Amino acid sequence: MHTKYNQGYLQYLERMKQIGSTEMVINMGPQHPSTHGVLRLELITDGEVVRDIIPHLGYLHRCFDKHAESMNYGKTIPFTDRLDYLASMNNSHAFVMGVERMLGIEHKIPKRIEYIRVLVCELNRIASHLIAIGTYGIDIGAFTPFMWCFRDREHIMNLLEWASGSRMLYNYIWVGGLFYDLPVGFEERCQEFVQYFKPKLVELDDLLSTNQIFISRTANIGVLPADVAVNYGCSGPMLRASGIKWDLRRIDGYSVYPELDFEIPIGKGEAGTVGDSWDRYKVRVDEIHESVKIIEQCLARLLSDFARLPDFDPRALVPKKVNLKAQNYYVRAENPKGELGFYFETQEKTDIPRRLKARGPSFNNLSVLPELGRGVLIADLIAILGSIDIVLGEVDR
Repeated sequence: MHTKYNQGYLQYLERMKQIGSTEMVINMGPQHPSTHGVLRLELITDGEVVRDIIPHLGYLHRCFDKHAESMNYGKTIPFTDRLDYLASMNNSHAFVMGVERMLGIEHKIPKRIEYIRVLVCELNRIASHLIAIGTYGIDIGAFTPFMWCFRDREHIMNLLEWASGSRMLYNYIWVGGLFYDLPVGFEERCQEFVQYFKPKLVELDDLLSTNQIFISRTANIGVLPADVAVNYGCSGPMLRASGIKWDLRRIDGYSVYPELDFEIPIGKGEAGTVGDSWDRYKVRVDEIHESVKIIEQCLARLLSDFARLPDFDPRALVPKKVNLKAQNYYVRAENPKGELGFYFETQEKTDIPRRLKARGPSFNNLSVLPELGRGVLIADLIAILGSIDIVLGEVDR
């Protein structure tokens, strides 16, 4: 066994030997609904108090990195959709940007294509956050937000299905362009959705954010200090909830995000302490408001400055074969859960990478759970895990 993993296993055995007479080992998962997927948490408890947490991963391992070494860049895009399968558009956008930058064509992409990419990515961001908020509510006993979130997410899924032909795993954003232009009438239908959704979002915000039971279950629970978040490599809402204004859409300014007006929500400790579970929830709610603003701006530009033209071809720059020089390259983008990165090792005379490594935000965000969960009640651990918002398809890959 590899030394690093052998050392971890020995530490695990040593911790098991130290279990006191009043302590007990409890398995949470891998099938328990509150684990948000096939995750097994081995809890060392003293009554209702969690003394230690040992996560066991790998139940959903699909060999993404290895698959990518046996197929070309275009054929890898459907596999990126299956990482964080609740945010497929964002995954493929990050991957495609990396290949386009290595090809040197990122500045040649037509503005209409870039605005469509941002539009569908922000729709997918809202859909992902609605899942996070809805399932978080039901984790701690609030059933109505779950139904409301899934109701409104269905409208987004219908829109994205209309554009791509698929409901969850889209394969829509291609290297050099798009699978297809937006259907005729898509922009107008999307505007109708935005007008419908704005008051619904206010209702959802009021239902949970000021609910005293919800506040009692989340405020001052699982406080993540900013320095601990940085040291663990946390990103996305997890990091911003700790008070750090770090969003790659602003920091790196990729695609057309520098041309758009939006704010970066951060945790402020309004209900409890900065970086607690309530702040992580609230940052996602506020990000949905900002995504709606981005969508409205994209629609305005798509209907005026970059309107549909009869001879517009979204596949005009899609290369038949991606020929790259041998190089190492890292690209990153702001996935709904944080920094999604792809590390490429390309090779000459072939359009298949020698190595492709995905850096998933959920994996790093989940790694801080033992730090947040020590000394809390088992019921509070459920609230902490739900506030992280993980997708195991991207944790295990």
